[in-house]
Amino acid sequence: MSTKTSVMAALAVAAFGAMPAFADEILSGVGSTSANPNVSAVQEDTVISPAFLKLINADRTGITRLRSARVAKIATPIEGAAPRGSGALTYQLSELNARPRATGDAQWRCLSEALYFEARGESLKGQIAVAEVILNRVSSSRFPNSVCAVINQGTGRKYACQFTYTCDGRPETVSEPAAFARVGKIARMMLDGAPRKLAGGALYYHTTAVRPSWARKFRRTAKMGVHLFYKPA
Repeated sequence: MSTKTSVMAALAVAAFGAMPAFADEILSGVGSTSANPNVSAVQEDTVISPAFLKLINADRTGITRLRSARVAKIATPIEGAAPRGSGALTYQLSELNARPRATGDAQWRCLSEALYFEARGESLKGQIAVAEVILNRVSSSRFPNSVCAVINQGTGRKYACQFTYTCDGRPETVSEPAAFARVGKIARMMLDGAPRKLAGGALYYHTTAVRPSWARKFRRTAKMGVHLFYKPA
């Protein structure tokens, strides 16, 4: 079978059935073909249609959008470098209050609700630090890879809830609209990529009102208001 016939047959299989390994690798990668060695190899093969090459390389903006569909993976893993982002980080309550009302998708709603029910009485920095823990979990391979999945992990199983409000048996009713609007802005800021500087890479926290046994197994990284933050030693 000629090289051209082999390639065209492989592409036909990819279009109508089980995708061959090479085509699967071409179309794989984390939302981008730029780091995929198979693409440059294919581009050197002149028997492939220019239209197909154009399809592979078309619209990098669209490719980036596909990549960002994994909303939760918004930063580098916790084990890696400190994440950087475009979020307009502020620790000034007056500046936060001056910002327009925040909105967002389901991930934004989940983070906003977690901040409201877990930390609405905390200081601004304390609320930001709690948001950092949730997003650090999202970025870590130890936890689920979306904000909502992290927050609801273990919900419905006895003693397995990661966030108490999700399994305390009480309805999740927002009775303080102003407080929710505030944490909504914090959630928007953090989801937009604001750097995480307060919790020291923490994956866990508890309030000073309790002394859980698990805390002895981890290293404390920060204290913000009535919350203590930890990560694996």
